[in-house]
Amino acid sequence: MKFSIIIPTWNNLPFAKLCVESIRKNSAYTHQVILHINDGSDGTLEWAVAQGIDHTHSAGNVGICIAVNEAGGLARESYIVYMNDDMYVCPGWDTHIAAEIELAGTDNFMFSSTMIEPINYNNPCVINKDYGQTIETFDETLLLKECNTLDKGDWTGSTWPPTIVHRKYWLITGGYSIELSPGVSSDDDFAMKMWAAGCRIYKGIGKSRVYHFQSKSTLRVKKNNGRKQFLMKWGINQSAFNKYYIQRGKPYTGELPEPGPMQWETFRAWVKRKIM
Repeated sequence: MKFSIIIPTWNNLPFAKLCVESIRKNSAYTHQVILHINDGSDGTLEWAVAQGIDHTHSAGNVGICIAVNEAGGLARESYIVYMNDDMYVCPGWDTHIAAEIELAGTDNFMFSSTMIEPINYNNPCVINKDYGQTIETFDETLLLKECNTLDKGDWTGSTWPPTIVHRKYWLITGGYSIELSPGVSSDDDFAMKMWAAGCRIYKGIGKSRVYHFQSKSTLRVKKNNGRKQFLMKWGINQSAFNKYYIQRGKPYTGELPEPGPMQWETFRAWVKRKIM
């Protein structure tokens, strides 16, 4: 099963190279890789051309939302993966996704691989293990030895890359919302658009794993006020969406229900405590 893998990158050539090399080396299938190259004055554009990698290009940094949408226009396969350039895919990452697609019984899903991250932010959706935070300190040998032995089950609340959706739903939802450029809260916004399109399967796949070096591009940009934009657009805040809709971080138990009256009573009490 082949995917079209969209990777936006912004003058981050060493990480982009490592990401693409890991896809080529550790994937069971031969996937279409599509870069969107922001600026590219560090040699990324020339490298992509020399490697024969499908790509789109902007003269400056247009941010995540425009970048993934431009790259998505080149997608040939039925399933689109959005991945960050500071990620390294582990062996088996794509076979476990393919198995979940076969079992889903529908194209209306949103899956995520599980990230292994060096810095612990108490995120219940990731595995915390430090294999290096830079190219120079990255211990690839140890990661490959241990990545499939680390304990992590399936979790609910998929929004974080690597995410995978059917190309049909990428088109139905219109991809990422450019009003959230350069991209803060765009992951949650896309997940909310999938919810509006009827998606109730938001599954983080515990056995599909990628190493994430963490925020090698986002720290360099002037951020939009994504939380406020999400609230104004959808009428609820991101915390409510994550807790009462997609129930992020809980062990995966199946399709999500509509938020019930008891959940909303709990939510209103939570909002009251926050305000007071």
